[in-house]
Amino acid sequence: MSAVTTHVLDAARGTPAVGVAVRLETAGGRPLAEGRTDDDGRITDLGPERLEAGDYRLTFDTGAYFEAQGTASFYPQVQITFRIADPDQHYHVPILLSPFAFSTYRGS
Repeated sequence: MSAVTTHVLDAARGTPAVGVAVRLETAGGRPLAEGRTDDDGRITDLGPERLEAGDYRLTFDTGAYFEAQGTASFYPQVQITFRIADPDQHYHVPILLSPFAFSTYRGS
């Protein structure tokens, strides 16, 4: 399993957000991995199995996701910057998404 995983739930529809493009990069912008959410809204193989301590960023292409559904939205991207303090831990970064809002938390 990769060091970082994610899960996107479409809170407006009450379903997993399928097909959302996600990019993992350093906080400085160096790309590390890209993926797309599966039928359960998850990406379990995003990037390496271990990342050094430091700050990283996930960018979710939410605009394209909502556009494909014919739904107007406010955020073309959602970017979550987070810190890896312990490289031996797994970091799960889910988002709850709707066309005009999002929330995130550190999952398990």
